Amino acid sequence: MAEASPSVAQVTSLFGNDILQLLERMRINSSRRFTNRAQGEHLTSKGGSSNEFADYRNYVEGDDVRYVDWNIFARLNRPYMKTYHHEEELHVVLLLDASQSMAFEGKLTLVRQLAAAFGIMGLLSGERVSCWCLNGGEGGVTQLAPGRGRGSMGTLLNFIEGVEPGGDMPIESGVEHCLRKHRGRGVAVLLSDFLTFGDVPRAMNSLFSKGLETLAVQVLGPTELDPDLTSDVRLVDCELGTTLDVTGIGSLIDLYHEYRLALEGRLVAACTSRGGRFLSLDASADLRWILADLLRRKGWVR
Repeated sequence: MAEASPSVAQVTSLFGNDILQLLERMRINSSRRFTNRAQGEHLTSKGGSSNEFADYRNYVEGDDVRYVDWNIFARLNRPYMKTYHHEEELHVVLLLDASQSMAFEGKLTLVRQLAAAFGIMGLLSGERVSCWCLNGGEGGVTQLAPGRGRGSMGTLLNFIEGVEPGGDMPIESGVEHCLRKHRGRGVAVLLSDFLTFGDVPRAMNSLFSKGLETLAVQVLGPTELDPDLTSDVRLVDCELGTTLDVTGIGSLIDLYHEYRLALEGRLVAACTSRGGRFLSLDASADLRWILADLLRRKGWVR
């Protein structure tokens, strides 16, 4: 009788080994010129005359004007940058919002999964990857020091697996705290529900000023995307403890959607105006679909 093959142990509790195998073949696709001098496997587009020409792109404030195509500027009166392929190191900075509002409807679960996915892609590309947990609880902001290569994957996964929700630190305050210590140019993957009264555009500007392209992912729960208010309810702010009594009548739901979409629009504008990218996700969305389909179609990964 043939012996049954032994089962393969799961590498992480965050997702199955099938997702890990998928990530082995994926890489972060940075569109900005923010890289470091050290050699890495990440293929990016950066101005330069000694490398293979890649494409043209719009000029973004802060770009090196030496790589503006002045012939096109003379014809169109708009600046376009010539970009070239380089293989340079990309510092991947993972910023996880773990405030108390992330504890509901699987939001923190998806945030941890996405942080691990982007981190693994960076590590397997030979990039430096650091991770920050932003919550403002008893532990405040916690950091995993930068690591590189497959050997750092276990440490990264253990750190992310240990992230728990708590505290009321606004996401923009957590970003500012991180940037006071961070060194290096590259990509910042910012994962949050962005449910804050604070100045998120200022945080986006700070990331840009530090040489970090922002990949911002908003994760909202199903009832935050489509609330069902058919009766009188009392809403409780899980971070501040304040309450609000509302009546589920009239145009309340329409007003809620109007404000939610307006917030999303402000986040998109704040992110893209600084050369970053923004995506809003339902916390119940399938992880494989996000990684293998959505992010590829959006050009975030390759």
